[in-house]
Amino acid sequence: MALASALGTLGAAAAEKPVALIISQSGLGDQSYNDLAYEGFKRGLEATKLEGRPVESKEVVAQAAEILRRASDADFGLVIDLEYAHGEPMLAVAKDYPDTKYVILNQVREGANIASVLFQEQEGSYLAGTLAALVTTDTSIKGINAEPIIGVIGGTKSAGIDKFIAGFVEGAKAANPTTDVKVAYSNNFADPAIGLQMAKAMFEQGADIVYQIAGGTGMGVIQAAKESGHYAIGVDTDQDGIAPGSVLTSMIKRTDVAVETVIKDYAAGTFAGGKTMSLGLKEGAVGLSEMKHTKDLIPAAILEKVEAAKQGILSGQIKVWNVVEQGYPDYLK
Repeated sequence: MALASALGTLGAAAAEKPVALIISQSGLGDQSYNDLAYEGFKRGLEATKLEGRPVESKEVVAQAAEILRRASDADFGLVIDLEYAHGEPMLAVAKDYPDTKYVILNQVREGANIASVLFQEQEGSYLAGTLAALVTTDTSIKGINAEPIIGVIGGTKSAGIDKFIAGFVEGAKAANPTTDVKVAYSNNFADPAIGLQMAKAMFEQGADIVYQIAGGTGMGVIQAAKESGHYAIGVDTDQDGIAPGSVLTSMIKRTDVAVETVIKDYAAGTFAGGKTMSLGLKEGAVGLSEMKHTKDLIPAAILEKVEAAKQGILSGQIKVWNVVEQGYPDYLK
């Protein structure tokens, strides 16, 4: 979709100015981050009767400032941005358009007309790591070998992705300190072929569970799990049904709830400019899927340990490392 066409010209004839949702580099159709956020976007528009549309660009990273400025010039009153790379450019653009409201996900940016949304992805990823480390040596489960080896593939090496990875590694090591967690980056969010190749390489190195945090590229990780008879862990939305029985669980991140909430706040005149919304396990914004295709395969003792870890986080007894706030742990430097 061409940038100008995507932005279009929506006038301010409506009672409220319309809403734009800038889609991140993995694009709509990723069956993950963008698609889930778009569902919340549509619900928010329906509930408030506002107009709005998604904005896609093949050059969403390179054209960051231009995309933001065109959205602002197109008379959108609220611009919700899913692209992590837009955080810095948004600061300059927001100053030039003080009457436009902006939302950035997964980071904090200061500005009277900028609202930030943070997810505690490390908390849900900790549970995914706990589960993976406990499952990876249980040979009573089909597709599992005796070696304590699991893997994780991130889209890029960045604080936004490494929040997931650090939590996953921490949860795995807490469950079994001897677990070998292989970490790799695809440097791409929209190429399933790369994910397929990388995951197969990890499976060949002894891993039997690979966590994907790579958008559309992660579809290849799930395909590799299906083809090899091992397991993937999905991300952002419930991906268990993409390859039933081959996705051990999914670490769900409720971007839909966040997007729907900010649209409703905007419509109600309570937009949280200059503030940060933090959503974690306690708010039900992150956590593991129901595992409806795999739960019967997993021994009750393992599920009980995962639940104990969840309760430990909720009670504050377990404080999961947060890369954004605490910097990088030694194993990710």
